[in-house]
Amino acid sequence: MAEANVENAPTGPSKASQPETKPLPKLSAAEFRIYNGMAEHMNYFHNNFRNTWKTMYAASSTGKRPGGMSIRQFVSMCEQFCHHLTMHHTIEEQHIFPVLATKMPAFRKELELLTQHKQIHNGLEKFEDYLTKCRSGEKDLRMGEIKEILDAFGDVLWAHLDDEVKQLQAENMRKYWTVAEMERMPM
Repeated sequence: MAEANVENAPTGPSKASQPETKPLPKLSAAEFRIYNGMAEHMNYFHNNFRNTWKTMYAASSTGKRPGGMSIRQFVSMCEQFCHHLTMHHTIEEQHIFPVLATKMPAFRKELELLTQHKQIHNGLEKFEDYLTKCRSGEKDLRMGEIKEILDAFGDVLWAHLDDEVKQLQAENMRKYWTVAEMERMPM
């Protein structure tokens, strides 16, 4: 049996996939815009989710829908939140994360950001099921029940919205990507 050649065995990710450890030079304004573009774009979407969440959570906490909003409109807003967040995560998982994962460990399947997606979607499925039953008349809409459902996945959702944007900020992205690579990103 031949002995393994330990000297030539891989020792982990290549240097190209690891961030630089030496201090990086200051970015020009143009470079910062390029490197920070994905974070800004992502934060735009995340702010929409945050705002809708705040509306749903305020209503479920106080027992009062926003002024002038019917029960049907409130249920529709909640359903749209679920649908839009599911679409957003599907696009990330199919088109954005695989590209980022080639160099950025945080976007690999077994790590935190995708684990957060799974936890969020467990909550979204319960929320959608509840809303479907309310819309069909099988259940009455009860704000306290909505609050319980939102509380079950709210912490992980809010952490995720922040964590993802933090990973995409200029100072982190420049550790892994060149300006030319950033200009070719799918977002």
